Amino acid sequence: MPRLRQVPRSEIEDDYVLALYNTLFGERDPVAEPGTATGTPGNWWTVFAQVPDAFKHTTEGFAFYRSPERKLDEQLRELGQTRAGYLVGSQFVYSQHMKAARFSGLTEEQVQAIAHWSTAECFDAKERAVLAYTDALVLQYGRVPDALFEALKGHLSEAEIIELTYITCTYMMHGVMSRALRLEYDDVEERVVEVPAPEGASADVMGMVDKRKT
Repeated sequence: MPRLRQVPRSEIEDDYVLALYNTLFGERDPVAEPGTATGTPGNWWTVFAQVPDAFKHTTEGFAFYRSPERKLDEQLRELGQTRAGYLVGSQFVYSQHMKAARFSGLTEEQVQAIAHWSTAECFDAKERAVLAYTDALVLQYGRVPDALFEALKGHLSEAEIIELTYITCTYMMHGVMSRALRLEYDDVEERVVEVPAPEGASADVMGMVDKRKT
């Protein structure tokens, strides 16, 4: 279950939120009867509905990247979004944008290779520059080497770079929020935990000898 309360249809007072509930869930109460057309539980929407203006702000971001006003090619956009989801460990963002990447026209080989792009041979120089830039944004928090940025400028206009930066960072944020609140496919238990030692295992065996006593 998500870490925060979901808002049932009966409590929705904001017209914008209600309109999106209708679009996504029809007449159903998505808390009592979860599920969307894409197969997700839908609890991202029902949790964020607690704060209608935040709900509106984030969903308008979706409209931004889909706008026909965008200069950035949708395949390059999806490379950034999918890679960002993978890097922050968000199964929700990664899974959803694997599908969107296919829809944008990327080949199945390319879609599967996003996770290991640096050793893949299916991306051209422009695509590799976008993926390397995404890594710098997400893993290095925007610390982009000059040589990488110059390579990116060799393929994209300044407007395209701004759009790529904004959209990729937005989806980094979405992945982080989804994990923190345990929404959608990120509703998983922490995997990195202590595994108990066998009963009766000695400190010597576990490599825990206090060297100060020897």
